[in-house]
Amino acid sequence: MRSASSPPTNKGEFLTPTNRQWILRRRPTGEIGPEDLELVETQTPELKDGEVLVRTTYLSLDPTNRIWMSDQDQYLPPVEIGDVMRGGVIGVVEQSRSPDLQVGQIVNPGLGGWQDYTVLPAAMARPSLQIPGVPMTAYMSVLGATGLTAWFGLMDIGKPQPGETVVVSAAAGAVGSIVGQLAKLKGCRVVGIAGSPEKCRWLTEELGFDAAIDYRNEDVGAALDRHCPNGIDVNFENVGGEIMDAVIGRMNNFSRMALCGMISTYNIDGQIPGPKDFARVLMRRILIKGFIVIDYLPRAAEAMAELIPLVASGQLKWKTHTVDGLENAAEAVKLLFTGAHDGKLLVRVSPEPNT
Repeated sequence: MRSASSPPTNKGEFLTPTNRQWILRRRPTGEIGPEDLELVETQTPELKDGEVLVRTTYLSLDPTNRIWMSDQDQYLPPVEIGDVMRGGVIGVVEQSRSPDLQVGQIVNPGLGGWQDYTVLPAAMARPSLQIPGVPMTAYMSVLGATGLTAWFGLMDIGKPQPGETVVVSAAAGAVGSIVGQLAKLKGCRVVGIAGSPEKCRWLTEELGFDAAIDYRNEDVGAALDRHCPNGIDVNFENVGGEIMDAVIGRMNNFSRMALCGMISTYNIDGQIPGPKDFARVLMRRILIKGFIVIDYLPRAAEAMAELIPLVASGQLKWKTHTVDGLENAAEAVKLLFTGAHDGKLLVRVSPEPNT
């Protein structure tokens, strides 16, 4: 790891490594700018009894990072100015003052932050899954919060039935690509909306989507009419804006919409408009439910019971787009809003164990 170490602690047991941290310096206006985040160096604190020091291996970059940087009404408190930027991580226990976690264990400390190291109580660092043949990155994607988001949004809200039509926006993204595959396994017709011919080909040729719409190069409404002749029964919404309007305008009676994200609006300041044809929600009796994956964490075992065998058997495919170096995190997060990435976006902060 790229770090320096200070002299041993006064107990003579541990070194306190230098920690690089991305600090939120101001709230972005529109797109994230170069003055909004600053990379600084600090010294990690000495461990107290019951604590562990976790070296970050992978940092997850997600659209919600942009929401956390703002002071808008949201599901978690905003990151405060001057605080370490919040983010999901997976890492390795480097030091431990707890009998419950040993040095070398791979753990998920939850929202550990954009930094090299996290110090936290051992009780908050959950040992990671270890499945033979499954790479470490899977536990930050298909077998992590990404997979849980896809599974619960589709199954708990979408409730897909065989023969129904499911539309997924941002379908080549981390969540959307898993949603579409799960819907196919449930016997549905699946139409994805993505942002390039290459992404659309991946959806249809490798993931088994029935059709894919390139929103950058074709009229989404006309394409939906062509690919969804019997209307839309389930909408897994990740984008919002005009794409969401096009889908809602073609939803059937008693259809369901899992509102997972509205990434097209996250860099917009001020009031975000809702669906233009909101009356259709009433006339078609559409169920629309927003959800956040943290609400489902107590039920994670339900999803994992299905996801783990699908991943282990190779039936469920996923992609990761990995950027090397914590120093590149502030630039890499912008890829989420340009679509210039494939699948789950990660930053490799330090080498994996035994590599």
